[in-house]
This record gives sequence, structure tokens and C-alpha cells, in this order.
Amino acid sequence: MDLLFLGTSAGVPTKARNVSGTAVIEASGSHWYLVDCGEGTQHRLLYTPLSIRDLRAIFITHVHGDHCFGLPGLLASAGMSGRTQPLDLVLPAALHDWVRQGLVVSDTFLPFELRLLAVEELVEWHSDALEVTSVQLSHRVPSVGFVFTELNPEPRLNIPRLEAEGIPRGPLWGELAKGLTVQHGGRRLHGKDYLRPSRQPRRVIVCGDNDNPELLADAAKGADVLVHEATFTQAVVERTGVTFGHSTAAAVARFAETAGVRNLVLTHFSARYQHDPRRSPSIDDVRDEALAHYSGQLTLAQDLQRYHIGRDGCLEPAG
Repeated sequence: MDLLFLGTSAGVPTKARNVSGTAVIEASGSHWYLVDCGEGTQHRLLYTPLSIRDLRAIFITHVHGDHCFGLPGLLASAGMSGRTQPLDLVLPAALHDWVRQGLVVSDTFLPFELRLLAVEELVEWHSDALEVTSVQLSHRVPSVGFVFTELNPEPRLNIPRLEAEGIPRGPLWGELAKGLTVQHGGRRLHGKDYLRPSRQPRRVIVCGDNDNPELLADAAKGADVLVHEATFTQAVVERTGVTFGHSTAAAVARFAETAGVRNLVLTHFSARYQHDPRRSPSIDDVRDEALAHYSGQLTLAQDLQRYHIGRDGCLEPAG
């Protein structure tokens, strides 16, 4: 299971960072999911191995433009790329008419079914590989985080159940191991019912904008990775007196330490933080502030960097 960051800047893009977009990639590597789609997201995709045809679903955390203004272009490109599979788009209900109208007035034809789902009504969404739920956050507008949990990772046959039900070894077991449906003794046997995970499922939280990390207390229990915005450092907030509904690196780090988060990934950095440590403020200020409060594995996300979550839950750069 991997994360690939398509945009890590807050509000506006910089020369080094685009606005928000995060790809969550299945362990198989063949399908992926997009959390937020700021302007220019489809351009960032051109520098990755990800294909719009393999995109399973898009999840938008809130209505602000740096998290959704890339949708019309990405959807149009998906249509022009020859995609035919339906695509689920989970986003605030307030954006539904905007998406529809944008496609209509631009005379954009999509050769696939676009299914608009309201994030406010989301209980759970799932594919055959992942389950996605949401957690309410605190921002100037309603905002959520999305929790991605693997389903039945690396499944193996549930041999005790097969033996208990008297299902003979042989071709039937082979078919069930592939997840297929077979007939036996006048019954239909579904492969998914006879498979069980061979390891603990990995769980990743990708958050929208949020000024109250403690709202994640329940969701963070047992999570392998927390991806959270750190728009400002405490020094900037103390100087300006405003947060605009965002978190500081210190606030997120303190929460992650208390919650026992193993891997903390910070993103959504204000454009004021320079890459050059000789210039102030620099991105190193964000790192140093977080490290003063957090003892786990800290990562400051970079655009186009892919990170792998190992079977042991350890996060490290891929490639």
C-alpha cells in the first residue's frame, strides 16, 4: 500500500509544490484512489506511473478551491483517455451542481458513468480491496478526513472452515482460493466467504484542512499512517494572530505523540516556507517544530514522492 503526493502546498501553488492532491495506491499497485484534486492535479499525474483509467474513486475533503478546482480538467481528460469504467466521486453536496454545470457548459462528454456521492451521507465506501470511511474535522467550512482500511489483505483459504463444512480438497479449493463462486452439494459457495487475511490490514488517514487534531482521537487508534496538514508553525501564528482554520506543526505533532501515531506525514504547507534553509521561514522550521513534540516516524511530504507502507506498518520512501 503506497501514498503518492501530487500536491503539498496550501492555498496557492509554488514552483516546487502544487496544491492539494494525494494518491492512495492499493497493495497490488494496479488501482488507486485520489484524495482532493486541486488545480493542476492532472498535470502532476503526467510525472507519475498512475493512469486515470486505473483510478477507482475520488474523495474531496471540503469545498475550498485548492482542494477541488482540478476536477473538471481531470474528468475531461479521463473521458478523452478512453476510460469506460464508472467512477465514484465522493464530495460535499454543495459541489455537485458545480461539477455537473461545468461539464455541461463546456460541452464535455464523459464516456463513463460519473456517480456523484455526498460526503455528508457517507457511512462507508468500499472496493474489493479497501474500505473508506470519514471523520469530521474543524475548518472554516465543513471538512473531513478519509480513513482507508485494507480489506482481507493477502487472503488465504480458511482451511478449518472448509474442512468443517466437508468441502473436499482439490479443484474446488483452487477455485475458491481465486475468490470464485462454485457449486457443491446443491449449494453456491462464494470464494470471499472462504478466505481470511494472512496479516493485519493497514490503515491510513488522509485529512482535509483541520484546526483541531484531537477530533481524530478515535480514528487514529491503530492507524498506521496519519496524513495531516501543517500549514503554519507556531511562531507564524503568534506573530500574525490568525490560523485561518488550520493547524500548526506543533499542534499536530503533540496530538500524534499522545495518540501513539507511528507514522506522521505533514503536508499542506504555507507557500511562505522556503526550501532553502538559508531563507526564513524555511520548511526546516516546520520539521524542527514537529520533532520537538513527536518521537515517531516523521515525514514532510514532497510533491511527486511516493511512500511505501510495509507489511509491518513502517513508512518509507519508495524507489
